[in-house]
Amino acid sequence: MKILILGASQVGVSIAEVLVGEENDVTIIDVNSDVLQQLQNRLDIRTVTGSAAHPSVLRAAGAEDASLILAVTDNDQVNLVACQIAETFFSTPTKIARLRSNEYLNNPELFSSESGFHVDVVISPEKIVRDHITRLIEFPGALQVLDFADGLVQLVGVKAVAGGALINCPLEELKEHMPGIETRVAAIYRDGEVITPKSDTIIKEGDEVFFVAAREHIREVMKEMRGQSDKTKRVFIAGGGNIGLNLARELERKGYSVKLIEFNTARAEQIAKSVRSTIVLNGDAADANLLLQENIEAADVFCAVTEKDEINILSANLAKQLGAKRVMALVNKPAYVEHLEHRDINVIISPRVATIGSVLAHIRRGDVVAVHSLRRGRAEAIEAIAHGDAKSSKVIGRGVREIPFPEGTGVGAIVRDQQVIIPNVDTIIEPEDHVIIFMDNKSCIADVEALFQVAVTFI
Repeated sequence: MKILILGASQVGVSIAEVLVGEENDVTIIDVNSDVLQQLQNRLDIRTVTGSAAHPSVLRAAGAEDASLILAVTDNDQVNLVACQIAETFFSTPTKIARLRSNEYLNNPELFSSESGFHVDVVISPEKIVRDHITRLIEFPGALQVLDFADGLVQLVGVKAVAGGALINCPLEELKEHMPGIETRVAAIYRDGEVITPKSDTIIKEGDEVFFVAAREHIREVMKEMRGQSDKTKRVFIAGGGNIGLNLARELERKGYSVKLIEFNTARAEQIAKSVRSTIVLNGDAADANLLLQENIEAADVFCAVTEKDEINILSANLAKQLGAKRVMALVNKPAYVEHLEHRDINVIISPRVATIGSVLAHIRRGDVVAVHSLRRGRAEAIEAIAHGDAKSSKVIGRGVREIPFPEGTGVGAIVRDQQVIIPNVDTIIEPEDHVIIFMDNKSCIADVEALFQVAVTFI
């Protein structure tokens, strides 16, 4: 697929790295020629220097035959104008725009009519990250919480801890521990290695376990994995940027007790006027005296979301040492993410991983409606819709075991007529089923996508 990425921002570069790895034809446009040269030295991409909002620049980048334009500059107006130009001049099939301002995000009618901006998909990395963090806070102990089929199904990653009823038990005993609850373990990671779940596989303390279940059963399964967990009530947020402010608003709306620490005095005063119950503190989130004065030891969650990775890492580690039960840190640099994987920070939040799925869902072949990266991009879970019939589809009318899924791939759940089915090997795929698939190796993505493509000549 030929794809134009407008803006060599952190989001743009991260997406480019993934798309190039999947053999797409990628061109990046940016006003900074030095940044583009550095990218060209390490990625197999084409670059064009200039404003993404200029028709001549888009034409020079090959917009006339691009299948998708991804406008992710740091300027909302440039992204909107670029998408409009792509439609007016080049009739680009798919146009995705990154928007940060709530003035645009809160007015979807701007993109819903013929007279509005010609944007097919709006993505907000800040909102995606906020929602990701909110789900982690709502499910104490979760490493990742992902929605499929409009939230009917969730895939959750948890670390198995002492006290969990399923520790040292084979997976075939799941039904005995949770009668009436259907769930499937999609993958187990032990000491960094993936273990393909089988009936006799035993969950051990320290394992990272990814399981699939209907939304209403998630908490019960987590309880079996981790033992009784206390509810989260008190949350500290370090950083009052877009993510921090919107996270505070969302959490106070849900009834949490929130304290937000912002270093900039003017920004702290501005935030204090725009929240209801959140306590806003003007100070350094890495100041031990401030944290102790504000009773950090009583915090259920400390979440560092400033714009600097180093501050997030330092303040999260400090909060943990001072008694915060669970700490999270927003980390952008991939090298930091890998280095911190086994350290004291409970959850590393990667905007790159959280955001990439929103884009990939519009690039995947077949009718793939949701894509989520797992294990910091090493694995992937997708939601694909089965179209056609037994003659035109490679999956419809066949039992799960009959479908030639690549090794390391498993069907976690099926949603049929709003009902969640945890399938066995004999479950038959029917037309319009939403099939949630886990892949522990991204190299098999193309093969899985091909299974869900409808071919008239397929017999």
